[in-house]
Amino acid sequence: MKKTTFLLILCMLSFCGCKSVKPVAETGPDRLLAPWPVPDLEPTGTDYSDQTTWVLGYFNLDRLKREPHSVWFTKGYDEYQFKTDVLNKLLEINKDDIVIKIVMGTWCPDSRREVPRFMKVLDMWQFPLAKVTFIGVDNAKMSPVGEYNKLDIQRVPTFIIYKNNIEKGRIIENPATSLEQDMVNILTRNE
Repeated sequence: MKKTTFLLILCMLSFCGCKSVKPVAETGPDRLLAPWPVPDLEPTGTDYSDQTTWVLGYFNLDRLKREPHSVWFTKGYDEYQFKTDVLNKLLEINKDDIVIKIVMGTWCPDSRREVPRFMKVLDMWQFPLAKVTFIGVDNAKMSPVGEYNKLDIQRVPTFIIYKNNIEKGRIIENPATSLEQDMVNILTRNE
């Protein structure tokens, strides 16, 4: 009887504990990646893939200057080295009829890198913050903003530059040259 009970328990344990886990990819001959998604942790320990950190819909710049976002925003803003010669060209452009929409995801590393840099360029250009609209999206690039679908956002961040209420161009995800040069190129096109 004891032998039968022992065999029964042994069989149950072997079936319960045999869940095999295959690694997602190899990083080298001796190291494997975890078989689950690795959170997007900052040095502060903040997991920006956690939905509780996401900023959705319309928001203002002050939201990015508060925790938990102030860490990456301040660092990116302070460390960005803009090109002075290109900024001087930007300073020659009339800002009166220009408005900008910034569509971003606080969960997105590209947004966390480019938005602070873009804001530094706007500050150096002395562009009025009142003419900048911020729209936060989730990781499916959706936002609870009316008529948002008309913006046709595929990647973030997307910086949409309008002149006289007509879209002049976009900087999508990463600048082609630099943020300031891309802005000059967009705003001086066909002029």
